[in-house]
Formats: sequence, C-alpha cells, structure tokens
Amino acid sequence: MPLALLALAIGAFGIGTTEFVVMGLLPQIAADYGVTIPSAGLLVTGYALGVMAGAPLMTALGTKINRKTMLMLLMGLFIVGNLLSALAPAFPLMLAGRIVTSLAHGAFFGIGSVVAADLVAPTKKAGAIATMFTGLTVANIVGVPLGTYIGQAVGWRATFAGVAALGIVGLLGIAKLVPQLPRPEGTHLRTELAAFRNTQVVLAMAMTVLGFGGVFAAITYIAPMTTHVTGYSDGAVTWLLVLFGIGMFLGNLLGGRYADRKLMPMLYTSLGGLAVVLATFTLTAHNKIAAAITILLIGALGFATVPPLQKRVLDQSHGAPTLASAVNIGAFNLGNALSAWLGGLVISAGLGYTAPNWVGALLAASALVLAVVSATLERRSVPAADAAEPMPIDYAVMLSLR
Repeated sequence: MPLALLALAIGAFGIGTTEFVVMGLLPQIAADYGVTIPSAGLLVTGYALGVMAGAPLMTALGTKINRKTMLMLLMGLFIVGNLLSALAPAFPLMLAGRIVTSLAHGAFFGIGSVVAADLVAPTKKAGAIATMFTGLTVANIVGVPLGTYIGQAVGWRATFAGVAALGIVGLLGIAKLVPQLPRPEGTHLRTELAAFRNTQVVLAMAMTVLGFGGVFAAITYIAPMTTHVTGYSDGAVTWLLVLFGIGMFLGNLLGGRYADRKLMPMLYTSLGGLAVVLATFTLTAHNKIAAAITILLIGALGFATVPPLQKRVLDQSHGAPTLASAVNIGAFNLGNALSAWLGGLVISAGLGYTAPNWVGALLAASALVLAVVSATLERRSVPAADAAEPMPIDYAVMLSLR
C-alpha cells in the first residue's frame, strides 16, 4: 500500500477520536453544563447532522480545488472546531464547536476514499479504503479510551485540546505524504450530481443510514447503560470503549478484505449478525462479561459494513464518485444522528437505558432488507440490459449459409 495512505489514516485517527470520545464523556459534560444525559446526547446528534450537511457542501465547494489542498483545508477546519469545543463556556457554544468540527468530517472521508482508491489497482480499492479507515478504528482502540481517561482524570476540555493537537499532526502528514493528484478532466458538480439518479447509489446510502445507525443507537449511551445497568464503574467505560475499538478494527479489516471478493454476501452477513447482536444486548447488558463480549461484536459487525458500502457507492457512481462518496459518509452520520435521537427518546419515555438496543436492532434489520432489495434489482437489470443489446453478427456463418 502507498505511504500516502498513512497520511490519510493519521487524519482519520484524529477525526475518529473527536467523533467517538464524546460518548465516554457524556456524564461529565452534562454535569459541567447542568444539562441532562439526553440533552448532552445532542452533541452526538449535532455532530452527525453537521457531517450530513457538511459532506455535500464542502465537497461541492472543493470541486475546483485539487484534492490534496482540499484535504489540508478540511484538517484546518477540524482544528478550529476542536479548539472551540475545548474553550466553550456554555453548552450552546460547545455544540457549535462540535458542528464546526463535523463540517470537515464527511468531505475528508469522502475525498480521502477517492484518493485512496486512485492510489491502488482496481482489485485493491476496498482494501485501500479500509486502510484509510484503519485510522478511525485505531482511534477507538487508542485515541478514544485515552481521551476518555484524560477527560475523567483532568477534565474533558483537556481531551478536546489534545484532539486539536492531533489535527495538527494530521495536517502535517497530509502536506508531507499525499501526492498532488490532478483533478480528473471533465469532472464538474453537474456530473457529480448525476450519480444520485442511480437507484443503487441511493439504496447503498439508505443501507448506510440504517446499518451504522444501529451501532450508534447502542453505543451513544454506552456510559450510562454500562454503569447503571451492567454495574461497571465510570473508569471501566474506558476499557469497554477499547473493546469496541478492537471490534471496529477487526471488522474493518474483514470488510475490506472480503468486499473486494464478495461484496453483497459480506453485507448480508454483517447486517444480519449486527441485528441479532443488538437485540441480544438488551439481555447481555445485565452481565459484565456478556456485555463486554457483545460490545466487541457490535464494533466488529458494524464496521464490517463500512468498506463494502463505501466501495459500492464508488462502483455505482460511474466516473464521478467524489460527491457521492462524501454524501455516503454523511449518510453514516445521518444514521448516527437518527439513532442517537431515537435512543434518547426511548430513554426519556422511561423504557430504560437498554431500550436503544432494540432501536438499533430494528435499524440494522431494515438495512438487511434493503440489501436484499438492492441485489434483487441488480440481478433483474442484467438480463434486461443483455436483451437490449443487439445480437453480434457472425459473418462467417452468414457466408457459409449463402
């Protein structure tokens, strides 16, 4: 794999840390600002909605800029947003800082996915995308637990200041290692938008919303769930997030490996398994060992969907993949926002801290249904396309008949 993928993985590490670390710090942030846990959950929802809106907006603004320069600008925006979060004196400003940070997220992963895929042979594209996303998964093994520990020991503001420093490292890595790739000729905003007319692109994005949304329904409220229901201490949340990160790392590797071979079977397996495990978490949350194993499996099955879904969008975008790729990253975060909001609703309704697991199971099962629909439509379209093609003329046979 090219060394440039390391630079993309460094940026992904910083973004992954800031996205997920807030979940382990929700109780501390809520107490500091004097808001409820569901209200503090808006930091997850707001970030996710910002990614959803920022992905197409920032990508569209960058259509006339070469991809390396755009990636560097996005990391600069990421640094500013995290500094604002670290210094915010009131909850609305903290939320604003999260939204500023989120504007860089979708476009970075969307453009980065295209750059990563362009750096390797066609048969290794999903593996290259998975390599970039390794930074995101390693963030959940190292960055998020470390940030959670620092936040609980020193204060959550120190965590976000440290994340801003990570952004500086990512910016320098991109400047040094990513080559100046020319912008493809004939690629304009209009051609990028044309990709959304493809039903398969839309279905893949819908699978993204529902599938990864299932993960966030449970993980957003992992701190209150595991401390109030499972009986873990506040400090144990750090190690539970490490398990989640290890699961993400393993799932990302498996998803990247098998998406280049059998993409749709990989989606069937991961989405179906995710739905079952999330439903089971309602029961296993009452046992420490079982809960820990379940959290590991949620990370693995959830992130095994990422490389195949991202590759499917790239494959179906037909020569103009940048905007569709970025919007699909926004789709991941739309799912995050939807599930975090729904999870907060069922908790506020008095159904308990395990109720979001059922929300997640239903979302993942819905994504599996869409995967089956997508594959069925694709199979039907192939014979139709073949029938529309004229039969080849065998002139040798015609001459022999004469």
